[in-house]
Amino acid sequence: MNSGKSTALLQAAYNYEERGQRVLLAKPEIDTKGAGEIASRLGMTRPVDFLIAPDADLLTLFRTHRAEVRAEASEGVSGAAPADVACLLLDEAQFLTREQVDDLLRIVVLEGVPVLAYGIRTDFRTHAFPGSARLMELAHSLEELKTICRCGRKALFNARLVGGRFVFDGDQVAIDELTQERVTYESMCAECYLRESGGRLDG
Repeated sequence: MNSGKSTALLQAAYNYEERGQRVLLAKPEIDTKGAGEIASRLGMTRPVDFLIAPDADLLTLFRTHRAEVRAEASEGVSGAAPADVACLLLDEAQFLTREQVDDLLRIVVLEGVPVLAYGIRTDFRTHAFPGSARLMELAHSLEELKTICRCGRKALFNARLVGGRFVFDGDQVAIDELTQERVTYESMCAECYLRESGGRLDG
């Protein structure tokens, strides 16, 4: 959280496109913040090419959208647009299922298309998301985007607040909502997290 991952994703998309290459952007549909867009906290937004349902076959979904890119290029719909997908960029990858992460590896190896997946490692209870755990098992490489705690130290955890109060129990997924009991998150170092949780790490 607050590490600039969505901004980094949008920058990567821009870098590919600046070099005349075509990318596909996607995110899990469970991430309702921003609806069908990737939204950076800096205010940048961009529509995704497709949303990923929890039960979606991600390899088939990718192949469908890749075929559309190829068809558009062959029909000249996009003018001089690239004829194939150079990269798949995924935001909020922690919300993918383990099977969908397996499909990301298949896209890289069998389809020959690089995948850049951006997400967070653990939930507010310090437990790994299933998608994140599988990504760490399969990823060709990992790059940590760092952020800082309120005290200035490196943040490791994401603490959940409901109505401005820290909570350490509840469902793994709760998207920020604009209600009276609004759900928000704060990036924290281990020391500040343990202070707020009363020493709890197990949720």
